Amino acid sequence: MPHKTELYQNFPSACWPIVYSPDYNITFMGLEKLHPFDSGKWGKVINFLKEANLVTDDSIVRAQEAREDDLLVVHTRQYLNRLKKHILESFEEWSFVVATITEIPPVLFLPNFLVQRKVLRPLRIQTGGTIMAGKLAIERGWAINIGGGFHHCSGDRGGGFCAYADITLTIKFLFERMEGVSRATIIDLDAHQGNGHERDFMDDKRVYIMDVYNRYIYPGDGFAKRAISRKVELEWGTEDAEYLQKVKAHVEAALDEVKSDIIIYNAGTDILYGDPLGGLAISPQGIIERDEIVFRAAWKHQIPILMVTSGGYMKRTARIIADSILNLYHVGLIDTDLAIEEAGST
Repeated sequence: MPHKTELYQNFPSACWPIVYSPDYNITFMGLEKLHPFDSGKWGKVINFLKEANLVTDDSIVRAQEAREDDLLVVHTRQYLNRLKKHILESFEEWSFVVATITEIPPVLFLPNFLVQRKVLRPLRIQTGGTIMAGKLAIERGWAINIGGGFHHCSGDRGGGFCAYADITLTIKFLFERMEGVSRATIIDLDAHQGNGHERDFMDDKRVYIMDVYNRYIYPGDGFAKRAISRKVELEWGTEDAEYLQKVKAHVEAALDEVKSDIIIYNAGTDILYGDPLGGLAISPQGIIERDEIVFRAAWKHQIPILMVTSGGYMKRTARIIADSILNLYHVGLIDTDLAIEEAGST
């Protein structure tokens, strides 16, 4: 019997299936600037969408925090305990664990309550947002979590700024709680290999994983690669034409190969030219076209789609994410009253 959760709620049909909370953003004492990740990008995306008159605070779904019982659907208690200072033998051990996962070394010197409130809680709220968006995607045909996409985290380990396995959690919640959902496809187009969900679904044939990534960068997890159903490894500096051709061909082939009940689309923007960690050379327009390709394929195959924003390490990525969502709206692939059958005919 599934545990009781506050994450699976019903929302007014007039609401966009776009999930966000102001608490997504990580800001304290300037330390967030020590990681190349723009830790306030999620709020900037929403502000751009508001400026375009696409959404208001009342027309989107406010994310709720994933509680411990929610996290235990996937995470081991041992792993969650490692994120809590009072469970560990020493402050040094706890600080090392959290600093390693977040990749912000000064976390080593911060008090536990600050890191819990200012770093881990925002990540738990984003994780709750992804789980909530999964249910909305099944009900509405599509959903977008403005945050989430922590694809380096698995049930027993974190890393790469990923402390909670929101993609795995979302799929497990759907399998347990949503009637008729028994197969899932993950389309991971972040510049980095999604080794977290790959490790979690290593032996689960219900989950099909397509992963397109720079072969030379973090994490280089050879063991996790065994779980990838469709692997596309890119060279340094891959540009728009080659990238978009490969994405389109492989997304179509993946959705033809297996009929899933949900697509989890990890739409990282760290593929952008100049990103310090991605090593690819995709233009802003290339990212917008990529997202449109994936959504069009989902509608063509009449499969609900959930998009999470994942990695993106430059200040201008928030504008690009917002422009991509606006494009999806303008070309008729998202709307408040859009059904799969209607979109499939556009």
